[in-house]
Amino acid sequence: MAIMNVNPTRMQLSKLKKQLVTAVRGHKMLKDKRDELMRQFLDLVKETRELRDKVERELNECNSHFVNASAVMSKQALDASLMSPKQQINIEISAKNVMSVEIPQFDTSNRTNDEGDIFPYGFAFTSFELDDAIMSLNDVLPDMIKLAQYEKSCELMSAEIEKTRRRVNSLEHVMIPRYQETIKYISMKLEENDRSSRTRLMKVKDMLLDKAHHYSSKEYY
Repeated sequence: MAIMNVNPTRMQLSKLKKQLVTAVRGHKMLKDKRDELMRQFLDLVKETRELRDKVERELNECNSHFVNASAVMSKQALDASLMSPKQQINIEISAKNVMSVEIPQFDTSNRTNDEGDIFPYGFAFTSFELDDAIMSLNDVLPDMIKLAQYEKSCELMSAEIEKTRRRVNSLEHVMIPRYQETIKYISMKLEENDRSSRTRLMKVKDMLLDKAHHYSSKEYY
C-alpha cells in the first residue's frame, strides 16, 4: 500500500490521526447504511415479485376477456365502443426519503366517483365479455401503477447500494490502510529523527566537556 506524499512532521501526524478517526467512523456509518439499504431492498424485491406475479395473472385474465369479446364482436364495433373513454385516472407523484434515497410515491384518483364511468359505451350493442374485460382492466390498473412505483424504487435503491458499496470498499481497502501506513511511516521517521537528535546532542556535549575540562561525559557511563 503506497503511503501519502506528506511531510513527516508531528503536526502532519496529528492531522492524519484525526483524519483516520473520521474515516473509520465514516466507514462504519456507510457500512450500516449499506446493510440497512440491502435489508429494505430485499424486502421490496420480494413484494415486487409477488405483485408482478399477481399483475401478470390479472393481465392474462383481462386479455382472455378481450379475446372473447373480439370473437363475438366485429373489429369496427369493438374499436367504436372503446373510442371515447369517460373515466380518467390522475396520478400525483411525490417522493419518500429512505436512507437518503428519494423513492417515488404514486397516488391515483379518478376524475369522477361514478363506478359506471369505466364503461365508455352503452350496453345495447356490446357483449358481456367486453364488460368483463373492462372491469378486469380497471381492477388491475392500480396494481400496475403500484408495480411501476416498486420497480422504480428498486432501481434507485439498487444504484444507491452500489454507490455505497464502492465507498465502503474504497475506505476499507484503500483510504484507511493508506492512512495507517502513512501514520506508521511518519511515526518511525520521527522516532529516527529523535534518536539522531539525541546522538548529536550527546556528541556536542562530549565536545564541550572535552574542550572545557579535557574529559568526556562517556567516562561517567
